[in-house]
Amino acid sequence: MSSNFPVLPGAGAGGSSASVAGEAVPDPAARPVRRSFTAEYRARVVAEYEAAPHGSKAAVLRREGLYQSQIREWTIARDALTRGAAAPRRAHRASAAGGKDDPGRLRAENQRLARELAKSQAVVEIMGKLQGYAGDPCQEAASSSWWRIAA
Repeated sequence: MSSNFPVLPGAGAGGSSASVAGEAVPDPAARPVRRSFTAEYRARVVAEYEAAPHGSKAAVLRREGLYQSQIREWTIARDALTRGAAAPRRAHRASAAGGKDDPGRLRAENQRLARELAKSQAVVEIMGKLQGYAGDPCQEAASSSWWRIAA
């Protein structure tokens, strides 16, 4: 039974590619490679994007395989450098937590949560005692006949 898929160069009759030594060749599309751009390339593309008329800005993005958000980030970084400020950078993931692993802060939060738990437990205990004194209003209403409609 033949398939409708084209056979790649170097592929055997079964459609699986193998190297000369008989080892499997990894699929190059299996792991994407993150692109990096030089400062010259970014400056050239931003200048070309800004010089393009309104209707053809998207053509520049398509041709270069970029998104408008990348151009915006590059423009902000360029403008920051021309003002003399450091280029804005995103925080590293480990430092973006804002010191969430600070032992003093964790200890204080633990104490606050313990106080809140104690208050909640006291409220539940009081509500249970009140229910014992007053009885269950739902069961009393169900057993009384004042709310039933006479047939």
